[in-house]
Amino acid sequence: MRTRLFITFLLAPALFVILAVVLFPFLFNVILSFSNANLYHIRDWRLIGFAQYASVFRQTLFWSILLKTALWTVVNIVFHVAIGVFLAIVLHQKFIRGKSAWRVALILPWALPQYISALTWRGMFNYEYGAVNLLITKYLHLSPVQWLTSPFEAFLAVIITNIWLGFPFMMVIALGGLQSIPDELYEAADVDGASKWFQFWNITAPLLRPVMIPAITLGTVWTFNNINVVWLVSNMGEPADSTHILVSYVYKAAFNMYRFGWAAALSVVIFAILFIFAQVFLKNTRATEPVY
Repeated sequence: MRTRLFITFLLAPALFVILAVVLFPFLFNVILSFSNANLYHIRDWRLIGFAQYASVFRQTLFWSILLKTALWTVVNIVFHVAIGVFLAIVLHQKFIRGKSAWRVALILPWALPQYISALTWRGMFNYEYGAVNLLITKYLHLSPVQWLTSPFEAFLAVIITNIWLGFPFMMVIALGGLQSIPDELYEAADVDGASKWFQFWNITAPLLRPVMIPAITLGTVWTFNNINVVWLVSNMGEPADSTHILVSYVYKAAFNMYRFGWAAALSVVIFAILFIFAQVFLKNTRATEPVY
């Protein structure tokens, strides 16, 4: 009993902080999603049932932004994993010199604060003096691109920025997984005459799965909810709200349009989508099962 009381005493501060900054705001947000809270009902809001949820699903804008968010997430995760695993395999090779320096250089995009990187990329995508257009005109001899004023190009610019920010995380995870694979497996495959491609699909990929599937799950959640890049690179979803993803539109609905109840309902919908995805994805990929 004394030991349990001592453990409870040690855990109490952390539990209090979690209750104050995570659990209470979450529960309050759920309650707010059933209310009519907005600019006109800040102090006198009341519960109105599922009206806000019905309003969310009735709007065509929600479905279009959801589709764009799914596209944003899939494209980013595919490139994050592909580039991260490729660089991890390259850095894992014995003939590579200066591995420590390369690892530090490649992890910098992930280590820097996101808002600094996002604002830097926004400057690089500037039509008149941005580095991207200067490279396009100088080396490709093409006309400069309206990166931040055209809907498709603006969304593409946001994706490029987030790909640059996200691949180092996957690279670090994959590199750690590669270092845990015994060299004897590859030596035996070489003796049997297996090609490098065969070794990758039959040794590397299966043994990387237990570490990469949770990383992909986390990366999907982070990318789905990554408001910083979209908000800063596209200047709050411009042009004409064409680059919004769900989480950035929630922020705009709450703090620009003051539709607090509607934004709370949409945020609960986002939570439900990600929770269901994580459960189904982890179950279907059997990430928690051992590899034999």
